[in-house]
Amino acid sequence: MKLLENSSFEAINSQLTVETGDAHIIGRIESYSCKMAGDDKHMFKQFCQEGQPHVLEALSPPQTSGLSPSRLSKSQGGEDEGPLSDKCSRKTLFYLIATLNESFRPDYDFSTARSHEFSREPSLSWVVNAVNCSLFSAVREDFKALKPQLWNAVDEEICLAECDIYSYNPDLDSDPFGEDGSLWSFNYFFYNKRLKRIVFFSCRSISGSTYTPSEAGNELDMELGEEELEEESRSGGSGGGAEETNTMEEDRVPVICI
Repeated sequence: MKLLENSSFEAINSQLTVETGDAHIIGRIESYSCKMAGDDKHMFKQFCQEGQPHVLEALSPPQTSGLSPSRLSKSQGGEDEGPLSDKCSRKTLFYLIATLNESFRPDYDFSTARSHEFSREPSLSWVVNAVNCSLFSAVREDFKALKPQLWNAVDEEICLAECDIYSYNPDLDSDPFGEDGSLWSFNYFFYNKRLKRIVFFSCRSISGSTYTPSEAGNELDMELGEEELEEESRSGGSGGGAEETNTMEEDRVPVICI
């Protein structure tokens, strides 16, 4: 899978990462070519050891609630869940897994993901409405201007009318967005078989009280910490900065999200 450059997506992604009064919205849209490269070919050979590419795999029923997929599957319970419905070929399943691996690399590995963690969505209109409702509820009026721009860009890249749409609905243990403070999330794949391309749309909402600072902020903290250590070393300090850090750690109050 190869990430394809798309300037429209880059502009939209900058608007999909926003801070609201009580939450942080982190979203991105990416386009991937289904043409296999070196690592993909090796992974595909291993994947085919469990079944041929044309073999159909059963998927889970699509989610039909406003709850995040992971929380819905957890709340339904094993016996209450409906029977597996819809299917896709193992080759298509491989494309979905490879897209996840490429998008979340190197933090997560989805090589062991199973077909029941994916669903085929009932219609384009249902997915569009689900996405619009989630984002509008989060950012309100700001999304009104972004909405047509977003869907026009996706349509130009993937031709929505020709797409099969899938979603990734893992259990809480497998969900990369299942950390403390996660309010909701979605992961949609728009797969155009003719174009041999997938547009991946991933978004999550995190409670502001548990949001982790950006990498840029962490890097700045590290640089400041190094400068303090250098100053202490030159002045013969005995580690006062470390004591201050320990004090800050003790003052932090753990946040429990229900």
